[in-house]
Amino acid sequence: MDRIIAVDYGDARTGIAVSDLTGTMAGETLTIQEWNPERLAQRLAFFAGERGAVRFVLGLPRNMDGTEGPRAEKARQFAAMLEKESGLPVTFWDERRSTIEAHAILHAAGKKEKKHRASVDAVAASLLLESYLGSLK
Repeated sequence: MDRIIAVDYGDARTGIAVSDLTGTMAGETLTIQEWNPERLAQRLAFFAGERGAVRFVLGLPRNMDGTEGPRAEKARQFAAMLEKESGLPVTFWDERRSTIEAHAILHAAGKKEKKHRASVDAVAASLLLESYLGSLK
């Protein structure tokens, strides 16, 4: 199996999680600070090439009733940029509650609220990735 990269896209910080080679769990996680969507797409395309990734899974922000708002439209625009830049397919994945769950995980691990900002996006990306990978089984 080839690597899959999950992306928790944000205006200033974007969480990234990369699957292990078996495609069963998240391995590497990180947060990228980038405000420019075009530059972010370029950085992610390069990152994916370095790791031999075959697909991106992009969190799609939906309202709790399942409808889509302005954040979902931004994610769709970013996905088009990312596909063009990387040549890889982008699969949308429902990210409802992923950030809330990520905060809960960090809190349970004893992390102080102020420290969450640095890692919450990477944790949210790993939750997206593990949910996606679980659906493949």
